[in-house]
Amino acid sequence: MKIIIINGPNLNLLGKREPEIYGSKTFEDYYRELQLKFKNVEISYFQSNIEGEIIDKLHEVGFSFDGIVLNAAAYTHTSVAIGDAIKGIEKPVIEVHISNIHAREEFRQHSYVSPNASGVIFGFGLKGYDLAIQSFL
Repeated sequence: MKIIIINGPNLNLLGKREPEIYGSKTFEDYYRELQLKFKNVEISYFQSNIEGEIIDKLHEVGFSFDGIVLNAAAYTHTSVAIGDAIKGIEKPVIEVHISNIHAREEFRQHSYVSPNASGVIFGFGLKGYDLAIQSFL
């Protein structure tokens, strides 16, 4: 099974950015933990701060991978294009957010990703990625 995790803008700063919301662990450290936990799953990882690169990656993997775990970060709330990209591919997408987006600012409570995702996981910290991978197994 091939699964890719795609992270959007500013998630490259995990471990440094607002640790009271996002925790103190870097995503690279957590990614290594996921690879050890799911040894029978080929897990790839991609992060970009650029909307078009995220769309290009969805197009690239959306017909060949078994599943996509997407944390579009701030683009969740602004990008019709990412929502459309998910609608246009064949493979299932699980939307993940580290924080409880419904307990935050009002603008964070709307998602252009959710209507096209197979499922949504939010508020469980980094464990949400683990839960998303388990949903494909």
